[in-house]
Amino acid sequence: MKPITVIGFLGSTLDASKFGPSRWNKWRPSVALAMHEDLRVDRFILLHGSLHRRLAEYVAEDIASVSPETRVEMRLLDFGDPWDFEQVYGKLLDFARAEPLDPDAEDYLIHITTGTHVAQICLFLLTEARYLPGRLIQTQPRRGTPGDAAGQWNVIDLDLSRYDSIATRFAAAAKEGTSFLKSGIETRNAAFNRMIDEIERVALRSKAPILLMGPTGAGKSQLARRIYELKRLKHQIAGTFVEVNCATLKGDGAMSALFGHRKGAFTGAVADRPGLLRAADKGMLFLDEIGELGLDEQAMILRAIEDKRFLPVGSDKEAASEFQLIAGTNRSLGEAVATGGFRDDLYARLNLWTFQLPGLAERREDIEPNLDYELDRFAEREGSRASFNKEARQRYVAFATGPDAHWPGNFRDLAASITRMATLSPTGRIDMECVEAEIQRLKRLWSGQGDEGADLLAEILAPDILAGIDLFDRVQLAETIRICRKSRSLSEAGRTLFAASRARRTSANDADRLRKYLARFGLDWASASSG
Repeated sequence: MKPITVIGFLGSTLDASKFGPSRWNKWRPSVALAMHEDLRVDRFILLHGSLHRRLAEYVAEDIASVSPETRVEMRLLDFGDPWDFEQVYGKLLDFARAEPLDPDAEDYLIHITTGTHVAQICLFLLTEARYLPGRLIQTQPRRGTPGDAAGQWNVIDLDLSRYDSIATRFAAAAKEGTSFLKSGIETRNAAFNRMIDEIERVALRSKAPILLMGPTGAGKSQLARRIYELKRLKHQIAGTFVEVNCATLKGDGAMSALFGHRKGAFTGAVADRPGLLRAADKGMLFLDEIGELGLDEQAMILRAIEDKRFLPVGSDKEAASEFQLIAGTNRSLGEAVATGGFRDDLYARLNLWTFQLPGLAERREDIEPNLDYELDRFAEREGSRASFNKEARQRYVAFATGPDAHWPGNFRDLAASITRMATLSPTGRIDMECVEAEIQRLKRLWSGQGDEGADLLAEILAPDILAGIDLFDRVQLAETIRICRKSRSLSEAGRTLFAASRARRTSANDADRLRKYLARFGLDWASASSG
């Protein structure tokens, strides 16, 4: 049984009493909580103001007298106006965020009998919103039994709809959650805002896996981390956030990276390795590009989701990990299931909560709100602030939201663009000349690409080599690189690329054919498959 911690205000009137034996015949709510045989209070966090410090100490001594096992911890909390709802709520919210509350280690009871009515309402609101991760407890004297100092207690649920002020504040707290998921950016795209609202509700009410779909650079990784931070803020999760791009897990190393291994399990395994699933215990695991996992790894991931257990490589003893999963992909997993590249049972498990993140080109109205966010990120990262002058901002926004802006890399393209302009403006002012130069740079980067092919090739080819390749060959080479990165081996990539022609031949060496094609551009399997 977990220890119980009570959080409550000192009752400046109800808890007060003259010193002497007669005080034990009076019902005092804070002291009374520690007098019940059927309610063991291990810790009491007593909130009080500066004016009532001596009374708080007096009450703490009486609690120790009736319940020596109860540890009283006094917290000073002053309000300029204890009847100002916004001020009281804000101070209590700061307290809830600063206090190291751990619902896995303790049970919390929030005492709402003492304090002003405003304080009681705020305690309710913070408990309902999970900033205070506990249950409400109310105490009262026992009618018809004078001299009964213990009174009675009960855990209660209040009807939120009775109090308009609470309902208003609760709506504001819910809005704060969605704003949190959007990093505080006032996004304008109605469909995106509705989706974030839904994700916020799912994140706080469900522990089931979440699947985030969308093109590269649409913000899947950032959103996954914000979901984790929101759940941690609401005390729903205690462990760490573990992120892995499944496209980087190749061959036999994938099993070891995900599930760990025992010492001696294979050549080079000189020590035990816990694996990423163990690292995410009590926390969150984000498997980005989950469609790149092999079928064997998919099967083990499914069991780990359902049973919270898995078998490390080379071990005959199962390991356990309690984690919440968020998966990300820029591929259609439904199509992958149809072609045999993804397990249908895992897809069914992931498909309970699926959200499709739109690309930047589908959210052009959100480009301007993101400008200031990216400038803030630049200032935090580089230690210097940059800003647009009025004409330059208008020119950049007009281009960025117009038909000539393709944004194939989505928010990564936007972030890179803002970073370039901020860096090339040593005075900290992005002017029209800087914007015009950046617009021309973006047009050159996007010219003739129609997709992400140019960026893909730019990762592995020097600029002078890339410039010497015809557009026709660039398109073909880019698609070849994509297939290589999705494949586990040179042979598998060759079979995919030459599937139609190999059916018409009696013998074929697809791997050698692909190797020779890559060599035409100075590439080999290692450079083509990494990324």
